[in-house]
Amino acid sequence: MVPSEHDQPSASSLGDRLAALRIIDANFNRAAEGLRVVEEHCRFALGDLHLTERCKLLRHDLATAIVHLPREQLHAVRESQIDVGAFVSTQTERSRSSLAHIAAANWQRIQQALRAIEEYAKLLAPEIAPRIEAIRYQAYTLAKACTITADSQDRLAHARLYVLLDGRSSECEFALRAQELISAGVHMLQLRDKRLDDRTLLARARLLRRIIDEHGATARPPTTHHSPFTTHSPLLLLNDRPDLAVLARADGVHLGQDELSVHDARQIVGPQMLIGVSTHNIDQARQAVLDGASYLGCGPTFPSGTKQFDHFPGLDFLRQVAAEIALPAFAIGGITCENLSQVLATDFTRVAIGGAIATTHDAPLAVEQFLEQLGTTA
Repeated sequence: MVPSEHDQPSASSLGDRLAALRIIDANFNRAAEGLRVVEEHCRFALGDLHLTERCKLLRHDLATAIVHLPREQLHAVRESQIDVGAFVSTQTERSRSSLAHIAAANWQRIQQALRAIEEYAKLLAPEIAPRIEAIRYQAYTLAKACTITADSQDRLAHARLYVLLDGRSSECEFALRAQELISAGVHMLQLRDKRLDDRTLLARARLLRRIIDEHGATARPPTTHHSPFTTHSPLLLLNDRPDLAVLARADGVHLGQDELSVHDARQIVGPQMLIGVSTHNIDQARQAVLDGASYLGCGPTFPSGTKQFDHFPGLDFLRQVAAEIALPAFAIGGITCENLSQVLATDFTRVAIGGAIATTHDAPLAVEQFLEQLGTTA
């Protein structure tokens, strides 16, 4: 049977199809190339196996999603020799100022290319448009995680020793202990005390802020000129309370698995404040990275005298995190100078301690011993 005129594609519809195929082909290549660039950034610049694998999976998902547009059709319409886009460029495309700049430029390239594929797929294969949209949103999440990982590596580059401090029995005793710890050279201080009412907890937090501001810069300098670390005022964090963290002008807030989500805490503290998350298994650690955590607390490593746990993920969990996650992570839970060598053997270089300091009569000496084993100085 001879096809009727209605069965034949019009010149305009055929032209539209060919143009759409060319657009999808060009943007598929652009997205895949960009994903390879950020994958290499995660692998070699960040050293993050988790994010590297997520980027690789995204490339695979993209290739699978456009299977309804056969590769031979996309190649057949490709006209790279006469593509006007090959002759259009801007000065900013020809220069990059840093590894972070390269990553950011390519994440933008990926997201824009995915949007173009999604829109033109609606004309040729509407069934794949939702899959491309889902990939695009995954790209947004990965871009955020990569940016935060790089930023946190920079902001916490000096931070090795994280001390948890309670409100003590009085304001005077609290101030004395805080001054001792700051002068001894701790890198991060978290105010954590479930016993205090909100007003008292906020008063302690504000006092700690003042002490850090007044005395933090006077912490003793490195004892050797060869130390890779420089003197910093310690960072102030509050446990579980983003609202009080804001009021106290803290540097961050730390959240447990049963507390507010990173998303909800971010609505309170804004874009600059650090948000730490306690994690107890590798799945929680991976999710915290994607959620936008600034750092991880990983444990409990050993039985603790300050907090009771039914399960101890222990050293194996630390090995898992060290092997695949580059976001700054602190081992926590029952860590002492006596067992610290076991922690360091997992390739963890950061620890958070509470009981080992709270129960000592010589906090400065304890801090010095921890810093020496961690390979840094105050």
